[in-house]
Amino acid sequence: MKKWITCSVAIAAGLVVSSAAFAKSTPEEIAKLGGKDYTCTGAERAGNEDGVAEYTGKWLGAPTGVAYSGTGDPYPNPYANEKPLYIVTQKNMAQYAKYLNPGMQALLKKYPTYTIPVYPSRRDFRQPDWICDRAKLNAKEAELTDGGLGLKAHRGAVFFPFPKTGLELASNFIWPARTSEQAIYDVAVVYGPNKITWGRQNYRIYAPSNYEDALPTTTVDNLFANANVTIMLPLRDAGTNFVTTDGYNSKTQPRVTFGYDPGTRRVRQFPAFGFDSPDPATSGFRTVDEDRLFNGSTERYDWKIVGKKSMIIPYNAYALDDPKIKYSQLIMPGHMNNEHARFEMHRVWILEATLKPNFRHKYARRTFYIDEDSWQAVAAENYDSRGQLWRVGMVHLKYLYDAKVYFTRVSTYNDMTNGTYAIDRLINEAPQTPKYGKAAGLTPSMFTPDYARRMGR
Repeated sequence: MKKWITCSVAIAAGLVVSSAAFAKSTPEEIAKLGGKDYTCTGAERAGNEDGVAEYTGKWLGAPTGVAYSGTGDPYPNPYANEKPLYIVTQKNMAQYAKYLNPGMQALLKKYPTYTIPVYPSRRDFRQPDWICDRAKLNAKEAELTDGGLGLKAHRGAVFFPFPKTGLELASNFIWPARTSEQAIYDVAVVYGPNKITWGRQNYRIYAPSNYEDALPTTTVDNLFANANVTIMLPLRDAGTNFVTTDGYNSKTQPRVTFGYDPGTRRVRQFPAFGFDSPDPATSGFRTVDEDRLFNGSTERYDWKIVGKKSMIIPYNAYALDDPKIKYSQLIMPGHMNNEHARFEMHRVWILEATLKPNFRHKYARRTFYIDEDSWQAVAAENYDSRGQLWRVGMVHLKYLYDAKVYFTRVSTYNDMTNGTYAIDRLINEAPQTPKYGKAAGLTPSMFTPDYARRMGR
């Protein structure tokens, strides 16, 4: 598996070190943040001969010339007039294999109908100045605690712009500078032609620590985010509600989840809601910690930085959310129809998680690919205990003009053993458009057991 990896100059052999060792950025690295070589959050500015674009960061918020009406309205596609440079298929995949992760290659080999339309690489959006300021503070001061399960850092920005260990890199995408959101998402689990299980959920994430007015000098030692999810479909589960609290220290503040069951009309605390527990939002197809490719505690795995490379990844996914595109145009047997998807060449960090001895999880090994600009995971492979590729995950990203961050959009999870897959976070036919940040209108009172009881009725 590792033969296809080409590490960039920025990744010296010394980076692949034990996750038990923690080292802060060097003064030389910190001085480069926001300079000619690196963006303020640690991405390489330069393009390369593989097709990765040079970072421009020319847009903060809505792009010039784009008619965006504001929060609650769809985001117009700033690249709507562009055409693919080429389309990767089963027939020509060998030509592009070095830019495809094993998961994409497996999908191409298994499905003659699977295609990857590759567009020009675009790195045009930037972070607000206040995020840049906090990223620089984190480069100097951020550190992991409690064996890597806790974090002390400044809120609202990447924690380790120059990650030295697997746990530091994992922390960047598991505890991202994610904004609050209020959305109704549809999810389809596709078993074959004309056999689809539909789900719908009212999804709320409250992340006040990532607001600009959160105290910038406060160390991250308490709440990361609250979640409140109400199941709307399938009908047999309608009214089920979960409220969850996640802290920045999974050792001293492990995830706490309460759930309302409409059948018994009772709220109870779940002793464990994470890891490989079946995710009710996907009728149990996906694990709870598989949402957004990984979430929750890192405690069951050993984490290792494998390297950094140019890779074709899903990006700038504005067309996928176009309300004119119906779900029937996105869903086909075996895999999502990528006709309206956009893939680009970008640099990614490669992170490997291996199950620790004496720990349990259905996935024995997991590999994640993390975009250098957004620090979000965009692709993953999950392997079983025999070392066989089992699941392939993919997350399409787009920049939110109002919240000014890159954000998780349509996500797919393919079972390579039986051809089933889930496609999540669909909004094209949902009854409302998502809202982000303070515009989501969320308050702490919405994330209590009592509120779960009221929402479930």
